[in-house]
Amino acid sequence: MALLTQFLMPDLIFQTVILILAGAAAGGVVYYFGWLSLQAQYVILADGRRQERSLPLLIRAVLPLAARFAHLLQGTIARRHLEELDRRILSAGFDGLITSRELVMTQVWLGLLSCVFGMLLAREINVLLVVFSICAFLYPGIWLRGVVAERHRVIQRGLPFMLDLLTLCVEAGLDFMSAMSRIIDRRKMDALSEEMMRVFQGIKLGRTRRQALKEMRDRVNLPDLSVVVNALIQADELGVSLGAILRIQSEQLRTKRFQRAETLANQAPTKMLFPLVFIFLAAFIILVGPVLVQIFQRLM
Repeated sequence: MALLTQFLMPDLIFQTVILILAGAAAGGVVYYFGWLSLQAQYVILADGRRQERSLPLLIRAVLPLAARFAHLLQGTIARRHLEELDRRILSAGFDGLITSRELVMTQVWLGLLSCVFGMLLAREINVLLVVFSICAFLYPGIWLRGVVAERHRVIQRGLPFMLDLLTLCVEAGLDFMSAMSRIIDRRKMDALSEEMMRVFQGIKLGRTRRQALKEMRDRVNLPDLSVVVNALIQADELGVSLGAILRIQSEQLRTKRFQRAETLANQAPTKMLFPLVFIFLAAFIILVGPVLVQIFQRLM
């Protein structure tokens, strides 16, 4: 009995130590994520105001490591790709919180850490581990594209109403800058208001109206907004009345919006067909299942 106890004690102590360390590590991770969730992040708007806007917790958790090792990417990634990422980050409204190099390094760290964590759990490399690591690596890019797409939807939705207000102000006798200032002050701060504020502050800092509008067009990269900006630039070059141009663009955008809504309404029956098949199948099983069971029981 004594020999058996001496043989089992080292293994028991080792397992206990491993469990304690694993519990401490899990508690530390939970505490770290909880602490991160309480830490507010802010972006600086064009007029100097701060607005609360936070990165996802998973990205924020890895960001300190990414920022520390971001210099290792110097010369390893194409400059054009980094510039495109910087433009997307700016368009998403997260400039100042993360850079293109930090985003790429965040992808690398998430892929590595997920692979290590998966290997500790599974103790071997399998298909699920590879898929999990690839998903973790792609997550920051997918998140960024989703944020940009959401801001595009907000801008697309609010652009006709913004043009209507600009038209009323300009036709009432205000110049372009005064009309923009009045609308920005009285409108709820959203993605479109932020972009208009950037244009307004850029003109105040010495850029021409054409330069500020072109920068907004390139920064947002939204077709509807690009059409409006191009029309305003041509009106500025040709000396055409801004009120007439704004009214025409507003009507065209509203027509496009109705057409887009009609297209989505026409696509709805097709999109509903696939889930309805499963609903009807489940209802059929619920209704007919007991009858079939009774029939089989009688036959048996």
